Amino acid sequence: MSENNEVLETVEAKEDNLVEEVAEEESTGEFFDMSAVGNEENEKRWYVVNTYSGHENRVKDNLEKRIDTMGIQEQLFRVLVAEEELYDDKKKIVKKNMFPGYVFVEMIMTDDAWYVVRNTPGVTGFIGSSGGGAKPFPVSPGEMNSILRRMGQGGKTIDAGFEVGDKVRILSGPFSGTEGTVFSMNNQTQSANVLIFFVGRETPTEVDYKDLQKVEE
Repeated sequence: MSENNEVLETVEAKEDNLVEEVAEEESTGEFFDMSAVGNEENEKRWYVVNTYSGHENRVKDNLEKRIDTMGIQEQLFRVLVAEEELYDDKKKIVKKNMFPGYVFVEMIMTDDAWYVVRNTPGVTGFIGSSGGGAKPFPVSPGEMNSILRRMGQGGKTIDAGFEVGDKVRILSGPFSGTEGTVFSMNNQTQSANVLIFFVGRETPTEVDYKDLQKVEE
């Protein structure tokens, strides 16, 4: 087996794990911004739409056409299939869908926009809804920024201000105020893995650079 094939298999295994993690986060709400409930009206946010497997790009095209024909551009904005570019064993660039069966929609969650998306051919529903006609939760900004960076569409690169081995303090999220040690950094996703003590043991957690501050010794 070639080295490139081994690399691709490793990447695919990691991405399969990522999809499983997202599914778990959906059930617990960690993938979504739970604090935004009730505040999404007139606010542009990212939402996740479930599609038939293999129909992601078709749904994207259908929704973009509906946005144009229905003149709803002020409520529905970008539609993304989360793809990143990889090299195959022939060293050709191929696109890999990071989240099969999902499409990301940037929108203002009005009744009209919800109806247009929900009734687009190929869409089976919004992810992150509690059911009973309730509006879905938006994707948390940190999760969406990480996805956009992997697609090469991220914003300004952040100067971390710390290095592997440095002690840092987490500034937001469930571990806000907790201190730990950086043991790996990913400049592509602008996030670091930090070792913290949780439930009596050392536990790794991934945190965006912007949510970390170096602790001066």
